Amino acid sequence: MTSKRTLRRLPVAAAVCAALLFSLPACAQPSAMAETASEAAAKVEKNATTGIARITLSQRAIERLELATDTVKPGAGGAGVLFPYAALLYDAQGKTWVYINAEPRVYERQSVTVTKIEAGAVTASVGPAVGTPVVTVAAAELFGAEFVTGK
Repeated sequence: MTSKRTLRRLPVAAAVCAALLFSLPACAQPSAMAETASEAAAKVEKNATTGIARITLSQRAIERLELATDTVKPGAGGAGVLFPYAALLYDAQGKTWVYINAEPRVYERQSVTVTKIEAGAVTASVGPAVGTPVVTVAAAELFGAEFVTGK
């Protein structure tokens, strides 16, 4: 059995719950906007001489892109360098590039001269130095950021 007193409190409790439910999302928005305003996902700085951009990503952007890198290795017999095929990009003119991880959260496009592609690996006669991290996941997104937002 429910008493009349309990039934009279039910609409008041429902109104309080509804007010809390609708006000909580509004509380979260200012902090989300502050995070967005304080740090952009990508900062693109073009080099006036080379035209190649230096892209600085926020930590959140790196996580959202699930960006991954692999290290450049020496080529067979010391000839050139070796890196995963996933790192290789072609521009509109057919030139080949990779994005190197120059510093923490900083990425730069670097030209490569491909001599061989075999078994998911690229051998290049000209490219990043051995030990340099190259982007293997999200390189296309960096390319887009450089040419779409970096103008």
